[in-house]
Amino acid sequence: MEQGGAREEVRPPYAGGAAVPASAIRVPEQARGEHTHGEHTHGEHTHEAPRAQVRRHSVRGQILEALRTALVDGELVPGQVYSAPVLGARFGVSATPVREAMQRLATEGAVEVVPNRGFRVAERGPRELAELAEVRALIEVPVMLRLARTVPPARWCALRPLADATVAAAAVGDRASYADADRAFHSAVLALAGNHSLVAVADDLHRRSQWPLVDNPVTRRADLLADASEHTALLDALIAQDVAVVQSLVREHFAGADG
Repeated sequence: MEQGGAREEVRPPYAGGAAVPASAIRVPEQARGEHTHGEHTHGEHTHEAPRAQVRRHSVRGQILEALRTALVDGELVPGQVYSAPVLGARFGVSATPVREAMQRLATEGAVEVVPNRGFRVAERGPRELAELAEVRALIEVPVMLRLARTVPPARWCALRPLADATVAAAAVGDRASYADADRAFHSAVLALAGNHSLVAVADDLHRRSQWPLVDNPVTRRADLLADASEHTALLDALIAQDVAVVQSLVREHFAGADG
């Protein structure tokens, strides 16, 4: 973190150990009273901590959001173990809210608990991603096709800003913002069915599908752009009430296993 204008330097495990600046992580002043006491981090490297900026009101919520962003951005590497005290020191809080946020991520399948060490980022392969896409398709495709036949064009037009948000995030390669915009678009479409449980289940599966793969931790900008363009095309077909095109697009979208 920056102190008095000086930028903290960390050494990554690559490029010959050359030092690079770490991004500042801002935590509200009231959270800074939670500094770690009696927890030792000897022998651990600060390069393990993600570069992210916390934004939410509660400390745990802020840390959870920051960790999710670091996962999507590939800053938390699949297979690597991260300890709560080290991450807490980087965020300027105690290990407790970090540990609580990591426990939440464990229930979502993003990390797994390593006794006496911390949390290991899950190592997922293409097969798991394909399985998630298959389950999402089984849930979302029939609903979207039903909505395509019953929802008037004006209501689909209201979703245009959400589709545009995915395009904007993809255009600049902002993976974390794209992940949020992607889920927001899909959730808004499914919400038109009036089934809150459906939206919650689909959103959980969608979030799980966004965690990085062990052999491809960072989604390419070109893939984000392609995925975003499918949102726009799907919305156009829904507004036109072209059910045949909607069916083709949603099946293709889920076959891509990423949107």
